Amino acid sequence: MQKLRRWAAAALCGAAFAGSATAVLAACAVCPGRAWIVRGALFLQDPAAAAAIAWPADAARAAYKPQKPDRRPTPVPTATPSPAPTAAATPTPEPSPVSTPLPSAAPELDDAGRIRSVTLRQGSGDGYVALAAGSIRNSTEHTDADLRAAVTTQNLPFAVEKNSALPQVLIMHTHATESYQTWPDPVFDPGYTARSKSTALNMCAVGEKMAQVLNAAGIRTLHDETLYDAPGYTDSYKRSRAGVQTYLERYPSIKVVLDVHRDAIEDSDGTRVKPVCEIDGESTAQVMVIAGCGNGSSIALPNWRLNLRFAAEWEAAMESAYPGLTRPVLCGYRFYNQDLTTGSLLIEIGGHANTLDEALRAGEYAAKALAAVLGG
Repeated sequence: MQKLRRWAAAALCGAAFAGSATAVLAACAVCPGRAWIVRGALFLQDPAAAAAIAWPADAARAAYKPQKPDRRPTPVPTATPSPAPTAAATPTPEPSPVSTPLPSAAPELDDAGRIRSVTLRQGSGDGYVALAAGSIRNSTEHTDADLRAAVTTQNLPFAVEKNSALPQVLIMHTHATESYQTWPDPVFDPGYTARSKSTALNMCAVGEKMAQVLNAAGIRTLHDETLYDAPGYTDSYKRSRAGVQTYLERYPSIKVVLDVHRDAIEDSDGTRVKPVCEIDGESTAQVMVIAGCGNGSSIALPNWRLNLRFAAEWEAAMESAYPGLTRPVLCGYRFYNQDLTTGSLLIEIGGHANTLDEALRAGEYAAKALAAVLGG
């Protein structure tokens, strides 16, 4: 078949040279690969016809022409580097519309209570005993002269050993769950009882600050964070008494026992009062030391004058170093387990209307003054 095709093509090509234009076109159809020979034959016969004809052989030749392989390297597309993927666990949040902050950080309260700040001053005249700095409020039946004589003795009733390996001071909290305001705004939530079991928010936070200051000054101090009032307010002093006695039995070197509380002052209309002062430009809670006085019967404090002597020394040191920090020492018919040592005192650090930050600052300053008194 292949030979027959070649013979026919040769015959037609010959005819193309000798024949008409019709024969030439027939030769092109049969012999597409040799169309150039036929085109030449037609050009010899009729140049005008050769120029006018759209040659089918051109398309056929393009279709059948073997393609040479393209030896040029295929261009490699350049990859656009992608940014490192963000971890799915911490997606970047969409920015939220920024709103103008409210002037108060307190939540919206339908029945918010009011807080008023006040700096409570030292007392003078009848019923008060003036100290080198600060004062004592006499709430007993003893004369002011009797109290004055008690606090002017030369030495403290105990001696603290500085840089001792044995503990010298115990800080504890009969009402450990007492807590403070969580915002600085002068409003409070009546539903908030100002109590917390969190040691980061309640009196334990203040006691820890005081213990840190004393230990740093070389006064070895233990801090008891037992929540003696967590089972209930009733009998909390009985529980704390047992706790302190356990410490004293284990560490007879302890000379000072501080029961750290906060106060709760309110006006007759329910407004909460915040005792506050300014120290180094910062709002700081005021403090009040309480020294109990025995009445010879129900309140058995035979050595109350010795405790009062210690209270007066601490009061004067605080008020001298940080004017305005203290309220007058309260000497009244209170027990507070102060019969356990001659260095047993109760101190109120601010009140339930103060913020925790204000109380922490007050605790720090009170402890620094105490360290100076104890030789730290």
